[in-house]
Amino acid sequence: MSGYEITNIGAMNTWRDYLGGFLPQTTRQGRRVVDHEMTNQFIGMTANAYEPGEEAGYWHTHSEIEELYIFLEGSGQMGLDEDIIDVTAGSVVRVGQGVWRTWRALPESDGQLRWICIRAGASELTNYPHDATRDHERDSPW
Repeated sequence: MSGYEITNIGAMNTWRDYLGGFLPQTTRQGRRVVDHEMTNQFIGMTANAYEPGEEAGYWHTHSEIEELYIFLEGSGQMGLDEDIIDVTAGSVVRVGQGVWRTWRALPESDGQLRWICIRAGASELTNYPHDATRDHERDSPW
C-alpha cells in the first residue's frame, strides 16, 4: 500500500450533486464526506454546497475534534454558541472543542454557499512541524 492517496472532488458547481453524511439520519444533498473515500488517520474533510435559504437544521459540538470551515462562495451565517457571524467567500472559521455550531446559506445569497470543513484531532499541532525532515540535496522532479 502506498503512503498517499489521490481523489478528485470535482468543481464546486458539482458539489450539490453529492448525497452524503456520517449517519443515515444526517445524510443530505450537497455534502460529500471525502475522508470516507480515503484512509485518513487524523484529518477529515467534507465538501458542502447549500442552496440560498438552506440551513443545517441542527446544532452540534465536539469534545475532541477541532473544525476549520473555509468558505469559498456565496454568503451565509454561522451560529457559534451565543454569537451569529456572517461568512462569505474567503471567510475561515476555526471552531474549537466544546463550541456549539450551526450554519445556513442566506436566502438572499447570490448563489450556493460552498465550503470545505476540515476536522482534526488526536494531538495538538506545534507551530513548526517537529517531525519534518528536509533534503536540500534532492533534485526536483521537474
